[in-house]
Amino acid sequence: MRKLLFNRYLDSKNKRLSLVFDVFLWSKKKNATMVKIGDVNLGEFPLLLAPMEDVSDPPFRALCKAQGCDMMYTEFISVEGLIRDATKSVQKLDIYEEERPIGIQIFGANIDSMRRAAEIVEEAKPEVLDINYGCPVKKVVCKMAGAGILQDIDRMVELTDAIVKSTNLPVTVKTRLGWNDQTKYIEEVAERLQDVGIKALSIHGRTRKQMYKGEADWTLIGKIKENPRIHIPIFGNGDINSPEKAKLYRERYGVDGIMIGRASIGYPWIFREIKHYFKTGEILPPPTIHERVAAAKQHLTHSIEWKGQKLGILEMRRHYTNYFKGLRDVKQYRAKLVTNDDPAILFAILEEIEERYSGAYVQ
Repeated sequence: MRKLLFNRYLDSKNKRLSLVFDVFLWSKKKNATMVKIGDVNLGEFPLLLAPMEDVSDPPFRALCKAQGCDMMYTEFISVEGLIRDATKSVQKLDIYEEERPIGIQIFGANIDSMRRAAEIVEEAKPEVLDINYGCPVKKVVCKMAGAGILQDIDRMVELTDAIVKSTNLPVTVKTRLGWNDQTKYIEEVAERLQDVGIKALSIHGRTRKQMYKGEADWTLIGKIKENPRIHIPIFGNGDINSPEKAKLYRERYGVDGIMIGRASIGYPWIFREIKHYFKTGEILPPPTIHERVAAAKQHLTHSIEWKGQKLGILEMRRHYTNYFKGLRDVKQYRAKLVTNDDPAILFAILEEIEERYSGAYVQ
């Protein structure tokens, strides 16, 4: 009898130990899948809003956050503008609690200026400081900033090392595959930047010479993820414009997350659609006309409040095409939206669109 009771005790104890061990393994597995930049936890497979000049401002970021974006970046900020206290550069430091976690992105070529700008950024208290080594625009590149520095990898590493050492913030980098097809040194770049202390790397799958033309090539991004030396998160960027493509590239290239740029302009719903597809395998129906008009109104209102009427209305224009994409014969309304400067008229046009297309199916 005593032996039977003892055996039952052992069975019970073993089951409890087994249960505890299972919970431990589940917890370890769960934590292992969490993507972190330093101490910033971004969840299992984060979707990031790319830093885009005149696009990734607070009014637009608020819409993307509401649709499920896990982390956002500011528009890129000139370090020379920051250290000279230029109004436009300083305004881009504006971040709001509901946007967090957020990264402030800077660009420049002078080490001393970059160090001083990093100190200014730290005072704004973002979660992350990001360095732009990917902007292909001529006026940036000609100063050896942005993608221009891809012509001098040693200089890129030296500059990054200096910034990492000058701030307490986690430092991340966004860059491209290389300057041109003959200089795709991104595998070497990833290792060397990791070695000097960056906490994550976002890679656009094009060279500087390509600008935004042709198809983004994620092959090298996938190779970096396969590199056993790489332990920081690697985010892929370029041409992700649908939930199906996001899932395909996630599985094919093994990235830790995806950064979305142009596909989000005027269409912040891309984030919720991708997340829903990841979770269920189902494609969400497109946003209704009521959702589209409400988002456009909110965007326009906050754009005017944050930038002033003239600039707020001007920079809002690039979003209208995507807000109302798929509506039949909407061109006439779009033409009015991009040629009027009176807020009252613009809101009236938006209301007219809502009334005209209420109940219509949006493709």
